[in-house]
Amino acid sequence: MIRLDGKVAVVIGAAGNDNMGQVIARRLAEAGARVVVSGRREAPLKALAAEIGGDWIACDITRKADVEHLAKETVTRHGSADIAINATGWGLLKPLTEVNDEELDGLVALQFKGVHHFLAAFVAAMKDGGSIIQISSASTFALLFDHAAYIGTKAGADTLIRCIANQYGAQGIRANSVAPGLTATPMTSGAMAAPGLEAAFAKEYPLGRIGTSDDVAHACLWLASDQCFMTGQTLQINGGLTLRRNPLPDEVAAAIGAAMAAAGAS
Repeated sequence: MIRLDGKVAVVIGAAGNDNMGQVIARRLAEAGARVVVSGRREAPLKALAAEIGGDWIACDITRKADVEHLAKETVTRHGSADIAINATGWGLLKPLTEVNDEELDGLVALQFKGVHHFLAAFVAAMKDGGSIIQISSASTFALLFDHAAYIGTKAGADTLIRCIANQYGAQGIRANSVAPGLTATPMTSGAMAAPGLEAAFAKEYPLGRIGTSDDVAHACLWLASDQCFMTGQTLQINGGLTLRRNPLPDEVAAAIGAAMAAAGAS
């Protein structure tokens, strides 16, 4: 069993009820880490911190000053920042030709500039080394239609991770990404409510199912632990999806149509 006793961990993107960031925070706490949860909304952060016996600090990752405060305040309160995990994201699914400047600027601010802020702040805070983990996406390998802006910014963040790993490994800092595929989370619940959609994706996964937040959290536990001797890599936690591909839009539509027809006939 992986233990993180004595470690101080920060999870940003943990302000959504039962989202991936919250699940990761719970697993880190169960492994013995002192967990600081962060995000933009205070009420769910306070509730989660109380639940896991941790701490909370509000932060908008798109604001450099917020992220610098998060890193410095964590060290001030707890003595170190040994683990830093960025689970923020916005799954914009929209045709390339229809994405407007406001949406594009929002994605870049959250999924590229925000990651840069996050990395810079925690590299500076990790005086005695540590583990930095970025939640990426399998779609940077198994491409998905109408997802280009999301995929592009996630791929850019993965490259930042590689740069950090290369330059700061000598300081004992490991930096890695975790790439889930379609995952059952609050962010995907609306789309996955369509009958047949999950089945259309699951058939492309060699292990036969889509992922869960717990799958991602357990990968983060290993990456966060002293047993991990890996840096600058993207860990594919997606049941083998990247050996195949994501389904095409017409395949998804056909699967949904067939499921609806079957439900109507029953």
